[in-house]
Amino acid sequence: MTSEGIYADTTQDTLLIQEIEETYRNPTEVKMSQIVLPCHANHCGELSVGQLLKWMDSTACLSAERHAGCSCITASVDDIHFEHTIGVGKVVNIIAKVNRAFTSSMEVGILVTCEDLYTARLWKVCHAFATFVARRTEAGKVQLKQVTPRTQMEQMEYSLAAERRRMRLIHAEIITDLLSSSTAQLGECQEFQEAVPAERTRVESVELVLPPHANHQVSTFGGQIMAWMENVATIAASRLCNAHPRLRSIDMFHFRGPSHIGDRLVLKAIVNNAFKHSMEVGVCAEAYQGGEPLRHINSAFMTFEVLDSDRKPSTLPRIRPEPVDGKRRYQEAIARKKIRLDRKYIISCKQTEVPLSVPWDPSNQMYLSYNNVSALKLMDTRNNWVLTSEKNKVRLYTLEENHMLCFKVEMHVGVPAEQTFLLLSDLRRRKEWDRHYEECEVINHADEEDTLYRVATPSISKGGKGQDFILLASRRKPCDFRDPFLIALRSVTLPTHPPTEDYTRGEVLCAGFTIWEESSTVTKITYYNKATPGVLPYISTDIVGLSSSFYSAFSACSHFLEDNRDRLVVAPSSALLHDCAAKLSLNEEHKHQ
Repeated sequence: MTSEGIYADTTQDTLLIQEIEETYRNPTEVKMSQIVLPCHANHCGELSVGQLLKWMDSTACLSAERHAGCSCITASVDDIHFEHTIGVGKVVNIIAKVNRAFTSSMEVGILVTCEDLYTARLWKVCHAFATFVARRTEAGKVQLKQVTPRTQMEQMEYSLAAERRRMRLIHAEIITDLLSSSTAQLGECQEFQEAVPAERTRVESVELVLPPHANHQVSTFGGQIMAWMENVATIAASRLCNAHPRLRSIDMFHFRGPSHIGDRLVLKAIVNNAFKHSMEVGVCAEAYQGGEPLRHINSAFMTFEVLDSDRKPSTLPRIRPEPVDGKRRYQEAIARKKIRLDRKYIISCKQTEVPLSVPWDPSNQMYLSYNNVSALKLMDTRNNWVLTSEKNKVRLYTLEENHMLCFKVEMHVGVPAEQTFLLLSDLRRRKEWDRHYEECEVINHADEEDTLYRVATPSISKGGKGQDFILLASRRKPCDFRDPFLIALRSVTLPTHPPTEDYTRGEVLCAGFTIWEESSTVTKITYYNKATPGVLPYISTDIVGLSSSFYSAFSACSHFLEDNRDRLVVAPSSALLHDCAAKLSLNEEHKHQ
């Protein structure tokens, strides 16, 4: 399906495009508009993805430099999924702005839309996040100023940027672990008749980095390297199918080191595996000057498809992998496909499209955890809550959103924020103050920040069955003083814990606590819940004003916290993960200087 006549028809896409038209202008925002000319297009009259990547990188770099006040270089780019193509004669509009700054790196959000000048239609092409690192100045290491979010959309992106950064820092290690565990279960490669030898798809090309390919600091533009990589990947994909493929997505990748004017860039690509309607192409870029050894600049995995005359995905020929390394790449591509589907399904879905319970397993743990925390942060950034009732400074708010009722409860306690976080993190202790928690058992300590629980609640009616829930609890400490402590909860399914006859299986779409430190002794606690049918009966009388049981529960919570204010709390430590994140962050900053 081509991009013509397609509107941004989802709530999130509409919000993203409405941001373009707001009167307020973010100080880091940079816009680029380009008419697609034949020289920018491929054989189909559609904008080359390589050209689009160059424009996106240039716009994002200018935004990063506007905020940093010095030169910046591309460190990484998150997954990019290209929703639509752009035809010759259309206008490409790119908006980039800094979502959040850390010590010397920052996340830049990039929105690409396409405009039809004849119909005034506007639609979304892709949305991406790139990380840029500020280069050292003569005065020494750069200390970036902080971003101050002004709108609800900016507050949301600012909050989520910390969670995306966490995922980037542990991404490579987790992917390596998942690939090693997944490929061990795949066994031998399947043999197919009339399979295309992978060697036939191998491409190698060299490019000389000239001044037009570099920025004002003589470093090669990251977008230019990506464009060259996309070119060789497209050739490799074409050799498999003897047709012109379409690039659908690029996996998250990191630049391992810089490239400069005068470098020879050696670009290599090969089809790792072909599935029914898509293929994965692996591509790498290495650089050298003179007789020096090759320096690894970047590696990426790109997914292509081929469309038939009806614009439907064609069936692709199978691939015959090369011995040893080829078989390894073949099996890893299968594992990556599953990881990619999990990531797209869990992270890219709109919140209203995600089912209540998603199967949990180690391969999707990182993405479910991200989705869990992100959903809670999204509720926390909403600013249109309605105060329903208040008793002794415990406030109950409601919000109707997408035909679903959300509620939150706010209160203050005289307990330090970190101690409050540790006490509320262990759901096994919740029954000490919440009468709805009849039983709670740990199913699995997935890691330092994620735990799976089974929670049982009593029946609401006499003689009825109680409910039980399988919950993923994701805990987060603040990235800095502008973040709260977080405890996010959502339902998952586990094959080891199916529903039983004794209980009705309940569902939690999004719930949890945000814990803000207002002083060394005063903490603000906010509890959120997106009321699913399984949860609504417990709080319906509170919402309509017929009961104040919410006050009783949170008053008991306050007493529980104050009674345990000075007690040592044993909780799963996340020190190892934070040390790992700090080291990775330090390496990221050093290698790009």
